[in-house]
Amino acid sequence: MSKHPSLSQQALNIVLVEDDDGDAKALQRAFQRAKIANPLIRVRDGVEALDLLRGQMDVIPPRKFVVLCDINMPRMNGLELLAEIRKDPKLCKTLIFMLTTSDDRSDIDTAYRNNVAGYIVKSRAGHMFLDLMNTLDAYWRVVELPDI
Repeated sequence: MSKHPSLSQQALNIVLVEDDDGDAKALQRAFQRAKIANPLIRVRDGVEALDLLRGQMDVIPPRKFVVLCDINMPRMNGLELLAEIRKDPKLCKTLIFMLTTSDDRSDIDTAYRNNVAGYIVKSRAGHMFLDLMNTLDAYWRVVELPDI
């Protein structure tokens, strides 16, 4: 498998783990409206996300990245992905935000037990979604991220 340097190794990449095309497009539009120019890399479930982050896809994995992850996905859901990332010594410091439709208290508790940076319920973000994108952009511009 050849590696193509198609992903930026300098900029902070945003890895979007989202199976719903409509939600992924809405997020991409929100990023454009908020003028967030970070590279956005979309994968459709936890299996693809792990393959990307572990360098098992036909692209070089991003070195600096933040993960925005849905919960309800096929094959490997967001909470399963989160648990796998936390067990992996090379990925365990990954900054992950859950961006999901689930407001189930057990999902929220499980996510925070696994050290998510934030848990955002899509329906609650609603009309404030652009503000949310601007807040996330400001957050990852200001904080020091771990080397992964």
